[in-house]
Amino acid sequence: MNDAAPDLQLLGALALELAPGTGAARDALDQDGAGALAARMAHDLAGFAAEASALQLVTVGAHYDVVELLRPGWPLHRELDQLAARAPGDAGGRIIAFGAHDGTLPGALTPQTEYAGGPLRLVPFVLGGDAEVASRVGDAFERDLMERGMAGAATALLAQEAFGLRVEHARYLTLHDLAAMMALQYEHAGLAPLWPVLEAAMLEPDAEEWLEQGPEPIVHYTDREARIALFTPQAWRERYHPESAHDSVRDCARLERAFEMYQARQRQFSALLMAHGVPVTFVHCDTDMDSHAQLA
Repeated sequence: MNDAAPDLQLLGALALELAPGTGAARDALDQDGAGALAARMAHDLAGFAAEASALQLVTVGAHYDVVELLRPGWPLHRELDQLAARAPGDAGGRIIAFGAHDGTLPGALTPQTEYAGGPLRLVPFVLGGDAEVASRVGDAFERDLMERGMAGAATALLAQEAFGLRVEHARYLTLHDLAAMMALQYEHAGLAPLWPVLEAAMLEPDAEEWLEQGPEPIVHYTDREARIALFTPQAWRERYHPESAHDSVRDCARLERAFEMYQARQRQFSALLMAHGVPVTFVHCDTDMDSHAQLA
């Protein structure tokens, strides 16, 4: 996929779109349940590209929020890959499914409760094996899954019954598909300006990205963290409203409300970045002039 995960060949997820108001009875399956779901997933994936059956499928009997998958270095998929590497035997064509034992999943696979309850839940998978086969299957999946990646009816029903969910649609996506879908959703939610920062953190963790757009907070992604400029009210005025030096009392009240909205936007950006696993540091800037230097 990229240099963030050099040992992983094809990363994706079974996406379960839930009916409104749906709550999950279970967020993790036992070993038998995980194995049964994995077998159905393997059958579906081979239907999209026959050579997928020659690759090793690794998955887990659990479902997660989007922000748990879309993080720098793809930690959930990496954890699956590392756990599977301990399993003996030939990797070609086998299915490895991790389930819960006494209610506990292995390694770092436990879903985070603070992100439970969303309308889209994801069962991650890794396909690996012969590099040439994986490359061909990966190309086919990147090209076709978004358009024709609906899961089989038996798979959707099994997931619904096993997890205790009300599944409206079940489909397969690569992580690139998932990222593209989230970029569109964030755009609809008014969060498009932050997406290039998130995208850089996920796809090129060692890259550098600036957000210096219009009225938005200043964000600098560098050294694998996001640095957000924290202005004093006066410094904020200098940057965003330099014409306000001689404002009336009424205008000052309006600016105070605008500054409060700006601070709320900072908190929103910070929460979203941290949910995606990007560390956030607030950098105090006493003047607009030194903000760029202090965030560097």
